Formats: sequence, structure tokens, C-alpha cells
Amino acid sequence: MKVRNQKGFTLIELLIVVAIIGIIAAIAVPGLLRARMSGNEAAAIGSMRAINTAEASYSSAAGQGGYAIDLKVLGKACPGSNQGFISPDLGDPALPSPVIKSGYNVLLATAGAAAGPNDCNGTATETNYYSTAAALSWGSTGNRAFATDAGGAIFQETAANTPPPQPLTPGGTITTIQ
Repeated sequence: MKVRNQKGFTLIELLIVVAIIGIIAAIAVPGLLRARMSGNEAAAIGSMRAINTAEASYSSAAGQGGYAIDLKVLGKACPGSNQGFISPDLGDPALPSPVIKSGYNVLLATAGAAAGPNDCNGTATETNYYSTAAALSWGSTGNRAFATDAGGAIFQETAANTPPPQPLTPGGTITTIQ
């Protein structure tokens, strides 16, 4: 009679290892999703800051005191220059409107302000702007919506995926973050 060699794992041992891996994954996945959502929100705030900076530069260098109401206008360079006022990930003319970036819809629009002077490219400007960032999937890609205008402050809405309305003022679930 031949004696069988007892090398390897039993089915019970393998099931225990799989169960332990499943428990560890169940603990880790929600933390990773929260970290991803936090990163998306930080990127949306960064986009709002970039728009504020680009609008300030545009207003003083190209807009003659007026503001752009479209990201594509901020992405366009003045004659004699090859550099726009905002990075291509937000201001590329080929991008759809609103721009989708890091789980958020980023939009620059009119604030319903008075008309301003034409810019260096002959594009009409306004005396104010309104920029928003809303999560693509509320609760999954973000839990806050953001807005900013020519005042430079960034506001957040924490109760719904609707960016704070114009005029931007704190109150209720709308707070200033910068």
C-alpha cells in the first residue's frame, strides 16, 4: 500500500483565508471610496480657484476690466501670445460644456451682470461671472457642490447637488470655504 503525502491546504483552511480577505476588503473599500470622493472635492475646489485666478488675469490683461463667461474664452490666447489664461484641462475649445473633471461638472456662465468691453479677441465680456462645480454622481463622486464669482470667495452647498445660487451669500447649508 502506498502512503499519500499530505502536502497542501485543506478546503476548510482555504475558506477561512478567503473569509478573512473578504472581511479586510469590506473594511477597506468604504475608506478608499471616501478618500476618492475627498480627492474629487479637492480637485473641484482647485478648479474654482483656477477659474478665479484666470478671470483676474484675463480681466486685467485682456478683458479691459470685464470677465469671460465661457471657459473656452479663458483658454484662448490674445494676439501675439500663445498662452491662454487657464489650463487646457478646463479651457480647451474641444471640450464639451460643462467640462467634466475629477467627477465634477465645471461650468463658467453669465452672472446676469452688465455688459463689459470687448476683450483682445473682440469677444464680449461682462462685469461679473458665475462658476459652478456639481458632482456627477451625488454621494459617489462628491457630497458638496461649489460656486464662485468675481468676489473671489468659493461657496459650498452641502445639502444638495445644486451649486449655491447667485448672489453668493452664506446661509443655511451654504457656507464659504475660502
